[in-house]
Amino acid sequence: MENLLVVGSGLMGGGIALASAKAGYKVIVVERSREDLERGFALMEKTLASMVKKGTWTKEEADEAWNNLRGSTQLEDGKHVDLVIEAVPEKLSLKQDIFRKLDRLINKEAIFATNTSSLSIAAIAEVTERPDKVVGMHFFSPVPVMKLLELVSSLSTSEDTMNKIQTVGDRLGKKTIISKDYPGFIVNRLLLPMLNEAAFLIMEGNEPEEIDRGMLLGANHPLGPLKLADYIGLDVLLFTMESLYEGFNDPKYRPCPLLKRMVEAGWLGKKAGKGFYIY
Repeated sequence: MENLLVVGSGLMGGGIALASAKAGYKVIVVERSREDLERGFALMEKTLASMVKKGTWTKEEADEAWNNLRGSTQLEDGKHVDLVIEAVPEKLSLKQDIFRKLDRLINKEAIFATNTSSLSIAAIAEVTERPDKVVGMHFFSPVPVMKLLELVSSLSTSEDTMNKIQTVGDRLGKKTIISKDYPGFIVNRLLLPMLNEAAFLIMEGNEPEEIDRGMLLGANHPLGPLKLADYIGLDVLLFTMESLYEGFNDPKYRPCPLLKRMVEAGWLGKKAGKGFYIY
């Protein structure tokens, strides 16, 4: 497997493209418009410059990665690739629509991966004629830095597909864990309910600094849950909690009402300048 197609050039898609290009893959990045593509490549260029400045990557590694990238606005430009990694927003209907198109356009032996953090792999795979070749590849942000890659197999995913994707993960320099196809998979199913519970503590009148300090000093966490929630994005946290709540029909996953109000007010965390903290 040497040729990859990455669908989406945002924070996650761009990061996946850069990590793949650094590993020596020839990567085509597809966006819906020329403007989005230019914006995505500008973000990737900025990320590369930052990585070199911090000494995370050498100038030579950054140059090699950049030379392995090319952009397109047409999915069919990737018809020859061995692997497709989709990294578009967390909307099941959007992902299904993209996978239907990919199934028609991309060679029948290619593996399709989705970077979803909570959606059903089976529901995405069933719209294709290759459900055995559809898998979850849940990367963590920032992709070029974070070591973990969560691989998710649905009931239909073949052992051969999982073996090949494990090899890709190894080549990307990631440490992989394998999860079954249930809402939230492993990491988010454990982590995000804790962040949601921290929001309940705020709703009950506790201060963010006190909650975060408690987990920093009492549980030896490297980052407090509310600061982490702000970094992830409160809209992302809310969406994932709603997915867990709907997927398991269990009240323990009920999204905090305060979290809903904050998202409705546009207090989405660090990216919006305001969440549980002011930025």
